[in-house]
Parts: sequence; structure tokens; C-alpha cells
Amino acid sequence: MGKTTLIFIFGLVALIPAFAQDNYEIQVYGSETVDPGATMVELHSNYTFEGSKTKEGSVVPTNHALHETVEITHGWTPWFETGFYIFTSAGAGNGWEWVGDHIRPRVRVPEKWHWPVGVSLSSEFGWVRPKYAGDTWTLEIRPIIDKKIGKTYLSFNPTVDRSFAGVSEKQGFEFSPNFKYSYDVVPQVSLGVEYYGELGPINNFDPIAEQEQQIMPAIDLNVSPKWELNFGLGVGVTRSTDHMLFKFILGRRFGKPAKSD
Repeated sequence: MGKTTLIFIFGLVALIPAFAQDNYEIQVYGSETVDPGATMVELHSNYTFEGSKTKEGSVVPTNHALHETVEITHGWTPWFETGFYIFTSAGAGNGWEWVGDHIRPRVRVPEKWHWPVGVSLSSEFGWVRPKYAGDTWTLEIRPIIDKKIGKTYLSFNPTVDRSFAGVSEKQGFEFSPNFKYSYDVVPQVSLGVEYYGELGPINNFDPIAEQEQQIMPAIDLNVSPKWELNFGLGVGVTRSTDHMLFKFILGRRFGKPAKSD
């Protein structure tokens, strides 16, 4: 597989529509993909301690809402994977309900190219019920750039997204950057900080008070190459952001052993 072909595939993936993470899958992506022939199953559990308390249009409040997301990702080649998500929510007075689904193809720069940083490109396609999102169909393009320097890990996701149905469909592409810094305190434990932002249209950012910005101290437990454990406590720093939520990611790899085994 030549470089020209891979670059062409990167471009195709970037054109596939998707919708933003919101409070269902809160994660700063790393550039690595799942090994070919292996499958990663993850449960994303997010609970909002302090969020919106009234309806915004048709969208139910987020205060005291529990979101559970199942993510299943399969690796096809050393540089290509596909993920599938099932979103659910349980909130006061609403019971447990299905929210929506989406699919996420992702490609990466192969290790044999020996780039100084890890690079991959994720795109997500899906739909959510109007009861749970002001925008039901959206496009998300997520470049991923990361680097491990000694005990320090850095990842930047300069995400852009666009609504095709809903309250934001006339705003064009919007900038939603994510960033992660972590440090290996011991080989099994990494402490860090994650940042999640939704800043508004690329050519005209929203006023700061209307932007969504969240800072999240987080911990990664590196107990085994087969397992992924990440949890954090997010604090919203603008009035438009849910002010406090807890997230926990539990993942398990099946099939071919991870490269570090």
C-alpha cells in the first residue's frame, strides 16, 4: 500500500458525516488504531452532577443524567479501523432510553513511515433523537496528533464539525478542540488533564460565555495491554457548559494480542 493511496483514503474518510461527542463519549483520542483482527469493546459511563435544569427547545435537561455508551471497534489493517456506538441515557422522569447510534471509520499514518508524531484521522456518522440533541445529523472531522516523550504524553484533536439538521445547521463548520496531557507517575498510573471545547463557527467564534469549555483532571490505569481504564471529573468554565460531571471508560481488547504483549 503506497503513500498516495493512503492519503487518498484519508481524504475519503474526512468526507463521511458524524455528530459531536456531547456527554456520551468524552475522550481525547490517541493516534493508534486497533490491531488487525482484534476487537475493542468499551463502556463509556458519564454522570452529570450539575447540568442544565430546564428544557432547551425539545432537548431534555442534563442535570443528574446518566449516559451509557457501548463502543465496539474492529481493526481491519495496521492503519484502518471501524467503530460503532450505541448511545443510551437515564434521567429523572425519563427512564432508560436509547439515544442514537453512529459509525466511525479511522485511518492512521503507518508506523513504518517513521513520522516524528502519531497522526490519524477519524470521522463519525450517525443520528441522535431530537429529545437529546438540538442537532440530529452532523459531520465531524477529527484529526489526531499525539506524542510520547519519556513519561509525558500529549494529544491534540483539532476537531471541526457541522450540523446538517437542527439548531446549528446554518452556522457552517465549528471548531471543537480537545487536548490531553498526562504523566506516568508509575508505569501503571498516569495522571493528567483533558480539555474539551466547542468554540463556535470557525470564521467567527461565539462569545466566551456562549462557548462550551471544560477542564477535566483524569487518571489512566495501565494495568494490562488488554485493558483500558480512564476516569475523570470535568468542571465547566463557562455558563453554557455543564458545570460538573464524572466519566469512566472501561475497555477490553479481544482477539489478536496488543503489540506490547
